[in-house]
Amino acid sequence: MELMTIGDFAARTRLSAKALRLYDRLGLLRPAQTDPVSGYRRYSADQVEAARLVGLLRRLGMPLAGIADVLALPPAEAAEAIGRYWAAAEAQTADRRELAGYLQAQLKGADMTSYDIATRTVPARTVLSISRHLHAHETDAFFDDAFARLRAAGPGLPGVEGCPYLVFYGEVSEDSDGPLELCRPLASGAGLDRGAGLGPGSALNDAELRTEAEHDEAYIRLAMKDLGWPALLPAVDALEAWTRQHGRAAAGPLRQVLFADQRTAPPDTLVCDLAVPLK
Repeated sequence: MELMTIGDFAARTRLSAKALRLYDRLGLLRPAQTDPVSGYRRYSADQVEAARLVGLLRRLGMPLAGIADVLALPPAEAAEAIGRYWAAAEAQTADRRELAGYLQAQLKGADMTSYDIATRTVPARTVLSISRHLHAHETDAFFDDAFARLRAAGPGLPGVEGCPYLVFYGEVSEDSDGPLELCRPLASGAGLDRGAGLGPGSALNDAELRTEAEHDEAYIRLAMKDLGWPALLPAVDALEAWTRQHGRAAAGPLRQVLFADQRTAPPDTLVCDLAVPLK
């Protein structure tokens, strides 16, 4: 087998020797042979295609760990993995474009987005909840599990007072882990307490049962297309401005009251209320 020096291989693959040494250290693209004494690396001709693929994927912005996963796949599956990565990258770019527009509008003192803000009184109720410190990529798995367990806990309340809701105690992103709390109001007499259905050994061993006092809340009804971050930022600003203008103060963090299935809702369908409890 004829081998190439790292310089010749770099010229064939359009990669720098520095990049090739990095990919070697990371186990991403090992040389066909490394001299144990001099440390000189030599590569074979059948490594050229993989090396070029690594370089192109890096130009695409794919992290090195993701490239390693792609290299381990058959060609058809690798193509699908690249498609999934790019779809996620485009979605992230769209979010950043929206955030950039929001920041520009804020800095220029542009008029705030107008919303219909209403208030309602939420009666005292029993609430069962599960809390987690979560990064953004962990939320889907948490919701699938927590929603199923809370739904199975017992009968709920009718109307919007019985809708499950999320409480955001901190930002949920790739850098910040909340925490986030999923709550479900339960009908009186649901039969749950620390001795029956909760606690160690139960399906709800990590759940909290509490009574939420009657309170007022201000809310904005939102469609599916208005959800997500940073799409929610103008609505958050509007609620904060409303509370100041009406001499009210928040009694807790923001929450999303969920009255429709966001997994299947079309973009213009109303799916939740962004709400703030009031003192």
